[in-house]
Amino acid sequence: MASSLGLTFHRCRIMHLFPPLRSQCGGQRHANLDPLRTITLAKKHVKLSSMSSYGSSFSPQLLTCSSLVSSILPCRFATIYRSNNKPRPERPKAQTTIDEEEIKKFSALANLWWDETGEFEALHSMNSLRVPLIRDALKDKMAVTEDYNPLMPLQGMKMIDIGSGGGILSEPLARLGATVIGVDASEDNIKTAQAHLRQDPSIVCRVKYIHSTVEDLVITEENKFDALVASEVVEHVADVDVFVECCCKLVKPGGSLFFTTINKTPMSYILGVLMAERVLRLVAPGTHDWKKFISPQDLMFLIENSGCSIRLLHGMKYQPLSKKWCWTSDTSINYALHAVKNKEQNH
Repeated sequence: MASSLGLTFHRCRIMHLFPPLRSQCGGQRHANLDPLRTITLAKKHVKLSSMSSYGSSFSPQLLTCSSLVSSILPCRFATIYRSNNKPRPERPKAQTTIDEEEIKKFSALANLWWDETGEFEALHSMNSLRVPLIRDALKDKMAVTEDYNPLMPLQGMKMIDIGSGGGILSEPLARLGATVIGVDASEDNIKTAQAHLRQDPSIVCRVKYIHSTVEDLVITEENKFDALVASEVVEHVADVDVFVECCCKLVKPGGSLFFTTINKTPMSYILGVLMAERVLRLVAPGTHDWKKFISPQDLMFLIENSGCSIRLLHGMKYQPLSKKWCWTSDTSINYALHAVKNKEQNH
């Protein structure tokens, strides 16, 4: 009897220390999914392209839909800014994607966004993967004209960067010619991004930062963007279902969506939380909540349920010693996803 109680106590301690193990030992792995969704997920199968033999400099070959005809209206910047700075009634908690604790956490780090060897070093390094991923997926949609500039392959593209933070990703995309709107729920992050943007006059006219949320932007900007990026954001929102749905609504039919986030696995808890935060100190303790991580299958379900088709899913691997990212076929921790909004929407 004493031995049995001892084993039970030991097992409970392990479950407490490692939530992922608790999920797989009798807990509900997909507590946020209804039975119908679970059945649907079980039937889905997405074939991953094999890229494990390539280094971090390799840009994945993407499947693309037919070319888009982009219509960029610079004056939309002012319209969007004005419409999203008008006083608006407070949204009920059940209808917002904002997690106030997450906002406070990142607002406190606002002045560290552009310290490339500090708190956000891994995000700066991630640009070596995500910028080529976005560039190569979108440039194939661009019609080659007489004034085409190979140094600015995204010229004419209207993009929105959700959870733009200090502008780490928005600025490189603008340098490739895109017109970018960075959106963040933290006013401190927006101020930091705006201050840094002024250091590069060459892209000031192509970048605009807005203190807002995806659910508020949908009201005036539905179907307005050629591409949307939500990189390392999904794992910080309060309602991922609403967040993904709103993201899909902002993109034009035929437009692209790019997500990077963290899988919900025991390995992501051990390496992405325990090692990254408490041992290697790559990010501040408490940066991530494993319960908010989402599997590729769950994210793909939400995206496809919002009228989009998956074009690419692939793993990303961070190497602490070299402080660089590389592509991998393993999606058990970090992964990237590219989707395209269906041109024919079912109403």
